[in-house]
Amino acid sequence: MVNRIPGPDDLEPIERASKDELQALQLQRLQWSLRHAYDNVPHYRAAFDAAGVHPDDLKSLADLARFPFTGKKELRDNYPFGMFAVPREQVVRVHASSGTTGKPTVVGYTQNDIDTWAGVVARSIRAAGGRRGDMVHIAYGYGLFTGGLGAHYGAERLGCTVIPMSGGQTEKQVQLIQDFKPSIIMVTPSYMLNIVEEFQRQGLDAAASSLKVGIFGAEPWTDAMRAEIERRAGIDAVDIYGLSEVMGPGVASECIESKDGPVIWEDHFYPEIIDPETGEVLPDGSDGELVFTSLTKEALPVIRYRTRDLTRLLPPTSRSMRRIGKITGRSDDMLIIRGVNVFPSQIEELVLKMPKLAPVYQLVVSREGHLDKLDVIGELRPEVSGRLTEFETEALSRELEHHIKTYVGVSTKVRLLAANSIERTLTGKAKRVVDKRPKS
Repeated sequence: MVNRIPGPDDLEPIERASKDELQALQLQRLQWSLRHAYDNVPHYRAAFDAAGVHPDDLKSLADLARFPFTGKKELRDNYPFGMFAVPREQVVRVHASSGTTGKPTVVGYTQNDIDTWAGVVARSIRAAGGRRGDMVHIAYGYGLFTGGLGAHYGAERLGCTVIPMSGGQTEKQVQLIQDFKPSIIMVTPSYMLNIVEEFQRQGLDAAASSLKVGIFGAEPWTDAMRAEIERRAGIDAVDIYGLSEVMGPGVASECIESKDGPVIWEDHFYPEIIDPETGEVLPDGSDGELVFTSLTKEALPVIRYRTRDLTRLLPPTSRSMRRIGKITGRSDDMLIIRGVNVFPSQIEELVLKMPKLAPVYQLVVSREGHLDKLDVIGELRPEVSGRLTEFETEALSRELEHHIKTYVGVSTKVRLLAANSIERTLTGKAKRVVDKRPKS
């Protein structure tokens, strides 16, 4: 199916630079980014001082290991704008993703940041085989989630014609693909399979549509799912990687000619792999947790941000920059449900706010068709268990469903049981997550 391999003249010079050229640029930009964060973000000044390091201590790329990590906790503790390194008036856009409590993780962008972001997404679409004039159907969600607008600006930067469909309305997705005839679709891989099945429901062959390339991200997916999508949709399926805290989609992206893991755009994002327990930096090829330091971000520089994604760094192939392997898991307890980050602690916080519910819950993750489904099982407190009517219990369930949808951003089915119904472990704790999704 590969028919859109970019030639040497299509690439930016940095995409074919030597290792020495790339590392010289990285060092220069890393020194700037550390200084920018230290001078303008009180958290980073305090964290660097506490660790006994200063931006001037960075003489080589290896020296980055001396600097402290950043995590969601630091972003949450400085909610909403405390991590910004420029005056709020210079921030032209704000996005947010769910954090480990009800407060979202807030990220901001200067106009230069938006331009950089559009540039790396345009580079990603081109790596996937996109070209100026292609029509791109974007079915990522728009809004505070970075997926839709990140893809949108990148496609426009490349010179494509954008169909900003957003998510949902599957029948209309198929109608517009049939009518507008886009050659590229950007969407989560699980929802792509839903679109394929909608083609079938309408008596249409998805493989006969105008689509040639699918750029899929926002959730983990396997090579088996890639093979299924390519077979049923008749397209090349490539992987795009990103996260809001580091930029959004376009931190890394696969090349259509190799499909061997997303290439990290290392001129903007410096990667490390660490031991998630000790924080020790591991050599390339080792399995560990992926860490990023931004090299060019103005509004929200991130220094050694712990993504919690478990993977490894692979050597360059189609481009001069390193690749990441498939994400094999998380070093925290985050779940990804239909592209939404869900932490058990978020659910716990909402349960604890309801006085008739016991502080015991269980999240049951399953798969309905091709989409993940989240059920929440809770318990009534002993003092009300057996005293509430079925109607009252159902009302409490609906109330918790509403709170989860409002504060976490994911639809759930809540079932409330009598006191002490959820099985405890030997330590007396309930098993928080039961994952019934098929292993692939």
